[in-house]
Amino acid sequence: MESREKVERLRCLVDRITFESDTFSVLKCRVKSYSDTVTVVGSMPGVHVGSVLLVSGFFKMDRTYGKQFSVVSYEEALPASVYGIQRYLGSGLVKGIGKVYSKKIVDRFGEDTFKIIEESPERLTEIPGIGRERARKISESWVAQREVKNIMVFLQEHEVSVAHAARIYKTYGNESIHVVTENPYRLADDIWGIGFKTADQIAAKMGFGKERFERLRSGILYTLNKLSELGHCYAGKSQLLDTGTDLLEVERKLLEETLSKMIQAEDVRTQVLEPDHPLEPDEAMPLAICLPAFYFAEIGIAARLRRIGQSPPTVRVPEGADLFPGGPDGIQYDQIQMDAIRTAVRSKVMVLTGGPGTGKSTTTMGIIRAFRTAGARILLAAPTGRAAKRLSEVTQMEAKTIHRLLEFKPPQGYQHKEDNPLDGDVLIIDECSMVDTILMNSLLKAVPDGMRLILVGDVDQLPSVGAGNVLRDIIGSGVFPVVRLTRIFRQAAQSRIITNAHRINKGEFPELSNGKGTDFFFIEEEVPEKAASSIVSLVKDRLPGFFHVRPSEIQVLTPMQRGPVGAAVLNELLQGALNPQREGTEEVRRGGAVFRLYDKVMQIRNNYDKEVFNGDIGRIVGMHPGEDSVEIAFDGRVLVYDVTELDEVVLAYATTVHKAQGAEYPVVVMPVMMTHYVMLQRNLIYTGVTRARRGLVLVGTKKAVAYCVGHVTVDNRNTLLMQRLAGTLPKTP
Repeated sequence: MESREKVERLRCLVDRITFESDTFSVLKCRVKSYSDTVTVVGSMPGVHVGSVLLVSGFFKMDRTYGKQFSVVSYEEALPASVYGIQRYLGSGLVKGIGKVYSKKIVDRFGEDTFKIIEESPERLTEIPGIGRERARKISESWVAQREVKNIMVFLQEHEVSVAHAARIYKTYGNESIHVVTENPYRLADDIWGIGFKTADQIAAKMGFGKERFERLRSGILYTLNKLSELGHCYAGKSQLLDTGTDLLEVERKLLEETLSKMIQAEDVRTQVLEPDHPLEPDEAMPLAICLPAFYFAEIGIAARLRRIGQSPPTVRVPEGADLFPGGPDGIQYDQIQMDAIRTAVRSKVMVLTGGPGTGKSTTTMGIIRAFRTAGARILLAAPTGRAAKRLSEVTQMEAKTIHRLLEFKPPQGYQHKEDNPLDGDVLIIDECSMVDTILMNSLLKAVPDGMRLILVGDVDQLPSVGAGNVLRDIIGSGVFPVVRLTRIFRQAAQSRIITNAHRINKGEFPELSNGKGTDFFFIEEEVPEKAASSIVSLVKDRLPGFFHVRPSEIQVLTPMQRGPVGAAVLNELLQGALNPQREGTEEVRRGGAVFRLYDKVMQIRNNYDKEVFNGDIGRIVGMHPGEDSVEIAFDGRVLVYDVTELDEVVLAYATTVHKAQGAEYPVVVMPVMMTHYVMLQRNLIYTGVTRARRGLVLVGTKKAVAYCVGHVTVDNRNTLLMQRLAGTLPKTP
């Protein structure tokens, strides 16, 4: 372990930077009494060639790169030698000075160079080629860099990690010290990657007491946000106070007082709930505590759906129109599909749901044909790029992601909203089980009253990654017509992937015999590490030839991120097998991950500037270490990522099942083991199985499969949309 190593201190001059990010740097340094340069590694962002560093750490032997000095802490001093000054100024640190001018300046002013720049920058005009404007820029850049260093030193003195310090400075600039000193809990609100616990540690180092209002307020908001990450749109008041009291280690009464102030200030919103038991005479009605975004989103969804449903349509399908044309190209619909098409043409809002192989796509095409007979303008959309692309392929029409349909443009936001609604008569949204509360509210704001809305999706899949259970709540409200397709068509019934998916959905154990001609396989493996090795072998060697696919077309889906068969470990193993480091090729290290050219990656955060969204899969197609950037291709668009943005992407050889919603893959490999028991549930294995188009391999134990099939928690999300739609919420006293 590092703590057992002998800690040494070195004074070194940075001669070359071979890699740098805000979490990891590799420096080649000159150190007195060492004949060769010393490789210094660690988190040292902002260090430049020519910097003089006082580093504490220890020497270690890396199997690949040899002897290195691993930094535990460091401080930077200005170089004292003329050589060091010239290297420092020529590194690009100070705008307006390159290698040529750094030599001229140092030749003229020698060891007084820094003093001249700091105190008498006008003297720089004594150098041929440097006029007043360039001298001014040099002076301003010098002051800015000095401020950055002051801020970084201040933050590190309070034991803020260098990576977090870089993010703080990027967000607040020269106001960083003021913001952190006044209220360190703002970091949790403003900076992605810094949560309440990190902010709380920083605040404790700065002497903030446990009972400070800022801390308690931030802790309550943190608790509500963590619940929203689990899909909840609200917390019961008692639940929130119990959880918050444990988290913050304060008296419940103090937290209740803080919550009352937050309610009064409208930091949170409240909703009276129907009690689940007869109330005692002095017992208050139960109360839901909501973050404002979810409170107003649910109210907005309910209001817009009711208004759309009650408004006359802009286009009507003529009475007596032939909705089911025959002929050689005519599609034969079953009775439920015909009912769905008839329901669509006479409804303003309608839901079409059903499992795989039940004809949702065929029925959707029938609905489109029916509206075309009336000359309706039809818009198609889906939550993700992959789902939109598949919808487009099925319908041979343009389909957009919801974000692109609404024309999101940062920083203004969605261009289509109440005052600029969508232009069309019918809007069909596919994969609606993926649409969360916030996105559905934004979408409905842009739907004009006269537009028909058809929501298509498999309600038995996992609910959205974001908070809410929108499709299920709309169905459960009973306010709008719902058609559920149940018949598995003959061609689909020949696929064991589809028949097993329906067995799982009905709570029946799937057929796991690996017979000839099947597309569904099960490999028994009880030891997680052996299961991981088996998965790598399947993807690399066994399945490509069997299914006639490339390894890149095989997707590993796993219930969890962590653990020996979690996405993190499997990605490392699969990357090593499918895209190993090759001599002469570049790689970038970021936050403990290694990225290489041609790696398969996934975006894990909505980035509206780049128009890539949580769950989008791409491939690294270019690496430019000298420019601190990589190029990633998403659906044919090549985007440039600065290395500081790479914490928004992860390797995607393996992903969680949640992240695979709305996607289809030729072949899926999925571990199902009891090590993941906290995540094992029926809709998870059902969703994973239904992502596979041509082949599926489960690796694990029958016990884990049985646990999945028997464990149903799909309804366990705190939402109020169903009650808001149905009008069953109690009135606020």
